[in-house]
Amino acid sequence: MAEALEKGGVVAVIGSGAMGAGIAQVAAAAGHTVCLFDTRPEAVDKAIDGIAKGFAKLVEKGRMHAEDAGLARARLQPMHTLDEARDAALVIEAVVEDLAVKRSLFGELEDVVDERCILATNTSSISVTAIAALLRHPERLVGMHFFNPVPLMALVEVISGVATDKGVADTVYATAAVWGKNPVHAKSTPGFIVNRVARPFYAEALRLLQEQAADAATIDAVLRDCGGFRMGPFELMDLIGHDVNFSVTQSVFQAYFGDPRFTPSILQQELVNAGFLGRKSGRGFYRYGDDAAKPQAQAEAPQPVPASVRVSRMREAPEPVFDALLARLAARLGEHGIAVAQPGMPEPAGWTEAPAFHAGGAAIFLTDGRSATERAAANKQPDTVLFDLLLDPAGATRIALARADQCAESAWQAAVGLFHAAGFTVSRLDDVPGMAVMRTVAMLANEAADAVNQGVCSAQAVDVAMQKGVNYPRGPLAWADAVGVQLVATVLHNLADTYGEDRYRVSPLLRRKVAAGAINNAAGFHAA
Repeated sequence: MAEALEKGGVVAVIGSGAMGAGIAQVAAAAGHTVCLFDTRPEAVDKAIDGIAKGFAKLVEKGRMHAEDAGLARARLQPMHTLDEARDAALVIEAVVEDLAVKRSLFGELEDVVDERCILATNTSSISVTAIAALLRHPERLVGMHFFNPVPLMALVEVISGVATDKGVADTVYATAAVWGKNPVHAKSTPGFIVNRVARPFYAEALRLLQEQAADAATIDAVLRDCGGFRMGPFELMDLIGHDVNFSVTQSVFQAYFGDPRFTPSILQQELVNAGFLGRKSGRGFYRYGDDAAKPQAQAEAPQPVPASVRVSRMREAPEPVFDALLARLAARLGEHGIAVAQPGMPEPAGWTEAPAFHAGGAAIFLTDGRSATERAAANKQPDTVLFDLLLDPAGATRIALARADQCAESAWQAAVGLFHAAGFTVSRLDDVPGMAVMRTVAMLANEAADAVNQGVCSAQAVDVAMQKGVNYPRGPLAWADAVGVQLVATVLHNLADTYGEDRYRVSPLLRRKVAAGAINNAAGFHAA
């Protein structure tokens, strides 16, 4: 197993912007002498001053001893020319995202540093293979992709290009771990792990908005309050900046030769065209400023509690995930004084649906990727209502419902009343297939499965990356295991049938997991 750099090893950081300064702070706090370089000397002085203030704040908060802060500050040294990097054991580049600039920089560094020095790029989007291609020793260049703000974000993607030596990647991995980060290994492919796997979080929300499933505030609220995401997709895109987010989507789409999974959104393109870039311009999906009204998510008015509630089950063996989710919802209803009658005899012949709640004439199912209208027609149950996936049925504050076009108003009101009585805010989505959380989770899991299937990273790495890099409440493959790989595949199949697009094709690895489960009942990405 590779060892981390020795604490006595000098780390040179090229570029003193937000990323470079953050990397320098982390390396200095870990015990390394850090030489910081920028083409603008005043920028280096400003960065070191900012890092010192950061250490002082940590001391104030009791998260760092004053003596340690002083020593860490003393380890920060300005570097006036690249020649001063000659003694570095590790050089980390954090300059502009331009292939020619990075190639030129590393070409200069290769003439300066010792042959044992590791060269690392903090690129978030450029091929590590391409950056290293012109070096005499491309095997010693590796990607070391930190996330902003570096001192706070735990993830580091360690990216191996085609020529990267495994020992070099392992040393950088071990070093990042010693620095208090959660490193993951990945191959140099477009988007690496996070910027690739995260695309559906934005893409599916943009499609939902384009199809008028709900307004942006409601979709954001559903992803936050039902799905457990820290931020909804629209508020997150506004924070990132639509010029940046749209550019990343375009670059990934082009790098994968037009794969429809990564198709950019016309809605977002129009925002960029209009100059509505989000928070930094004062307007994106939302308006910003002292006089901007806070957007409110849609919520259904309270309705009477239905007189009785029961659970149905299939004639064949029920899907355990459905049963578990219904059981947790039934328990929540019970805690609010609503008795749920358990199934007696199976439903009549011809009933092929999954388990459901029945209340006030409504049959209430978890979405499986079909619209409520299509499902109602297939099951000959016009009063069909669907609910969206919940990360935590016991603790969620909101639930999203959709009704079939055939559904009677009285049945809809009964469904709303049932969930209101259980303490949920009920938000209505128009009858779009897969609803919001379910289709998003299914697509995230599918993209993660493809990354694993294509050898980009391991299942464990993709889950760590998405939790530590973008604060997802659960890794996408762990989420697929919790939902059930069969259900995830079913949702994707139904979305593909509805839209007729290759965008929703099921990953070969996900298909394999489904087939394995059918054989030994042990399907899952993290199955023992």
